[in-house]
Amino acid sequence: MADALSVIPASVLRNLSDKLYEKRKNAALDIEGIVKQLAAAGDHDKITAVINLLTTEFTYSPQANHRKGGLIGLAAATVGLTSEAAQHLEQIVPPVLNSFSDQDSRVRYYACEALYNIAKVVRGDFIVFFNQIFDALCKLSADSDANVQSAAHLLDRLVKDIVTESDQFSIEEFIPLLRERMNVLNPYVRQFLVGWITVLDSVPDIDMLGFLPDFLDGLFNMLSDSSHEIRQQADSALSEFLQEIKNSPSVDYGRMAEILVQRASSPDEFTRLTAITWINEFVKLGGDQLVPYYADILGAILPCISDKEEKIRVVARETNDELRAIKADPAEGFDIGSILSIARSELSSEWEATRIEALHWISTLLNRHRPEVLTYLDDIFDTLLKALSDSSDEVVLLVLEVHACIAKDPQHFRELVVFLVNKFRVDNSLLKKRGALIIRQLCVLLDAERVYRELSTILEGEADLDFACIMVQALNLILLTASELSGLRDLLKQSLVNPSGKDLFVCLYASWCHSPMAIISLCLLAQTYQHASSVIQSLVEEDINVKFLVQLDKLIRLLETPIFAYLRLQLLEPGRYIWLLKALYGLLMLLPQQSAAFKILRTRLKAVPSYSFNSEQLKRTSSGNPHSQMLNRMPSGQQITEDGDLNQDFSNLSLQNGINFASTLQLFEHMQRQHRMHSKSQSISRNSSISQSQVPDVSRPPSRSTRRGPGQLQL
Repeated sequence: MADALSVIPASVLRNLSDKLYEKRKNAALDIEGIVKQLAAAGDHDKITAVINLLTTEFTYSPQANHRKGGLIGLAAATVGLTSEAAQHLEQIVPPVLNSFSDQDSRVRYYACEALYNIAKVVRGDFIVFFNQIFDALCKLSADSDANVQSAAHLLDRLVKDIVTESDQFSIEEFIPLLRERMNVLNPYVRQFLVGWITVLDSVPDIDMLGFLPDFLDGLFNMLSDSSHEIRQQADSALSEFLQEIKNSPSVDYGRMAEILVQRASSPDEFTRLTAITWINEFVKLGGDQLVPYYADILGAILPCISDKEEKIRVVARETNDELRAIKADPAEGFDIGSILSIARSELSSEWEATRIEALHWISTLLNRHRPEVLTYLDDIFDTLLKALSDSSDEVVLLVLEVHACIAKDPQHFRELVVFLVNKFRVDNSLLKKRGALIIRQLCVLLDAERVYRELSTILEGEADLDFACIMVQALNLILLTASELSGLRDLLKQSLVNPSGKDLFVCLYASWCHSPMAIISLCLLAQTYQHASSVIQSLVEEDINVKFLVQLDKLIRLLETPIFAYLRLQLLEPGRYIWLLKALYGLLMLLPQQSAAFKILRTRLKAVPSYSFNSEQLKRTSSGNPHSQMLNRMPSGQQITEDGDLNQDFSNLSLQNGINFASTLQLFEHMQRQHRMHSKSQSISRNSSISQSQVPDVSRPPSRSTRRGPGQLQL
């Protein structure tokens, strides 16, 4: 101490403990100069004496002003030492750290200031004191004095800069210190800890990822903090770790999976969102390692699919899709029973989205592990049948997908189609609202030809003629318009040349007889134009009612769509497709002249090239109708049966490619007689239950004397 007193004037020491900051500051500048001279002279013994004097007489003094002066003096001495300060840090840093717990807030403030100046000089050399400095900063971050907090934040930023630059930092020694403090509830401490985690995670040479399970739960705890800033910082830190996980070749996913599953059911929305986001990435990156946790994960994310928070719903749905995409093997611990049980229970959920995803899981399990799932069929079948009446269209379609998967077996297939027909019969609104959707989906899932053949077989013997007619009309419209049935349409177009097409035509014809317009559409599609003309001419007055005209209007409009482009192109050869012309003109004659459909079809027929036929062709194709001005002159000796088929035996007009058109026409006429008788019986029943007042018969077209004016007939 004597050495120190000999080099430091008494006035400097006196000013160093003065209550005025300016005097203490000037004294510190004098000490800085003195130490600088001693360092230049290499007199480190006197430098040590000066530091000891500042420590014992000032920083540990009971007088607050002395302690303040000692702190600023130690900082000044460090500045004076510059590059040689490292060898004196063992004397300088401990008293400063001790001052962080001083009762006087101003002393704590100056301690932060002193250590800040010391750190600026020595930089990485003070890393050896990092754990003690971190502990002190952790406490100061929650200091009751705002000025101290501000000073601590400045020091904290400098320490972070130094740590990120240093190669001496030990993450192994730091993690236990961090783990002990992760469950602290103080918001300032939490903010401080998250800040450090973020900084250390950004340093390439520091492997925070390997220690993530030690503080992951603590970070998730912070996501539910009342402070938005803390939640944001914790989320940012977790996002950075997640990015590291994506880029890391080796990660222990299982160790963190349990934490994530628990957090996915947290009452806090933000925590749930983050947990599900992590699970989503884990499933993508380490799916096979998570096989033992699949059931738990599914149980956590299915309810979140219907979460009130949209972001949670989106991530949960994506997570669910990713999990379902993984093809796990029961031999590897994949518990089909547990997952199927969870999916089945969620079919009773009040939320549509959850029911939908539960059905996706059942469908996926059926596709991948059919034998195992069928062992649980008795447990899920009743639930699946009830789901067909769900208020959601999408749920119904997914139920069909599940049933379709089950129906790959022939016995299950017929049961499904019969059940659907019965369902449509009982609930006619289901056919109107969802019929097209259901049929199209079944055609995609179970092969369109197979579905239509089975439906036709069932409807052929349908006792409820009104329902059969409605059902056939619906099936016919789907056949003509659905993109899923393009292959079926192509097959029917070859009915006259392809045995498979012929068989399908004959099969559909049997039930299509319930609707005249469906039969005509089928014939036009199959290019059996002569038979189409025969069907048109077989229609009687009772057949041509408002319902018929509405269906005819739809057909005329469909003829203008790309589906019937081949038919319109055939009109370029009127001499070859005489029966097509006759059929179209037949339809034209049935339409009211005021209707839009009449104008559409007439306009189309006017575009047909004008040719003439010889008298022989005229006799064979018509009964002398006036529209035969469109006839084409053909070479002598050629005859036409079905359109486009030249030089065939005229005696076999009724038999083409094995199709007995005479017999099919009789079948159609017989079926229409049944419908007419049914309509009459219904009319009699209605008439018997109403008064004697005149009720117009809307099923008949208006007579000439009562015909409505233009625009009054709504098709």
